[in-house]
Amino acid sequence: MKIAVLAPVAWRTPPRHYGPWEQMASNLTEGLAAKGVDVTLFATGDSLTKGRLEAVVPAGYEEDRETDAKVAECLHISNLMEQASGFDLIHNHFDFLPLTYSGLIKTPLITTIHGFSSEKIIPVYQKYNSKGHYVSISNSDRHSSLHYLATVYNGLQSEQFTFRPDPDEYLLFFGRIHPDKGTAEAIEIARKSGRQLIIAGIVQDAGYFKDKVEPQLDDQIVFIGSAGPEKRNELLGHAAALLHPINFDEPFGLSVAEAMFCGTPVVAFNRGSMPELIRDRETGFLVRDADEAGACIADLSRIDRQACRDWAMDNFSQQKMVEDYIALYHQIL
Repeated sequence: MKIAVLAPVAWRTPPRHYGPWEQMASNLTEGLAAKGVDVTLFATGDSLTKGRLEAVVPAGYEEDRETDAKVAECLHISNLMEQASGFDLIHNHFDFLPLTYSGLIKTPLITTIHGFSSEKIIPVYQKYNSKGHYVSISNSDRHSSLHYLATVYNGLQSEQFTFRPDPDEYLLFFGRIHPDKGTAEAIEIARKSGRQLIIAGIVQDAGYFKDKVEPQLDDQIVFIGSAGPEKRNELLGHAAALLHPINFDEPFGLSVAEAMFCGTPVVAFNRGSMPELIRDRETGFLVRDADEAGACIADLSRIDRQACRDWAMDNFSQQKMVEDYIALYHQIL
């Protein structure tokens, strides 16, 4: 099979720090290449891959602010679509816009839907319901009006995460500093438990950070900014628990799976995909609010960290994701 993987161009593939869609496009591409599949990654020019790289956008528009995002996206997507006949199948990780080309090409298009930014984008997906092949990243993230081929969980490179059976005492918040992610709630949980909290992530909402996070920073609540892969592995592995008090129905939650690969349990608000990612009281705790979360911190020692690692390996590994997608490719072709 000759496969084209279409990544977004907001960030490099794989991303240096943040960029979950780019990360999944990378993990899939590298996994396919390792299995001997003829795969071409359409991404930014500074992207890294063992497959072929096709690029017309030098760098991600979030990293090069001189780049116009819409212009970059149009040039990038059209570059692939004008070469569509050279591939057996196109795997779209770039949301709804590439679907608008699917009626103009003969090459099948499979789209991994990484969540919905708004109900306003649904009509595009609905228009191509009968022609497209949609994959959800969790059962909870399926839209009732769309037809799905399957659910395939995001797959991570397990070798990037070190299992640590003996953690430190600190709690960790790892993710975007944004109301949706619940940074303020994580601080509240840490205060209730009396433990130190380390906050790592990009500031996506500056006003929220200034009002709700920055005034709370002290010796107990520590903000360290964004963390790259090596620092991420260290932070997740040594944490007593990852706090994930989300305020929205999150489609997946990469940091949740990443923590469990390190053996670190997750305390999460019971929303969105969390019941699919976390086995309550076996790999973490599913809770309703900060009070419940704070009470669970005292029970962290009851969680078997090896069980967390095993659960992640069985369900959220790169190998499993790649095998699941190859099976879908054969089904489509």
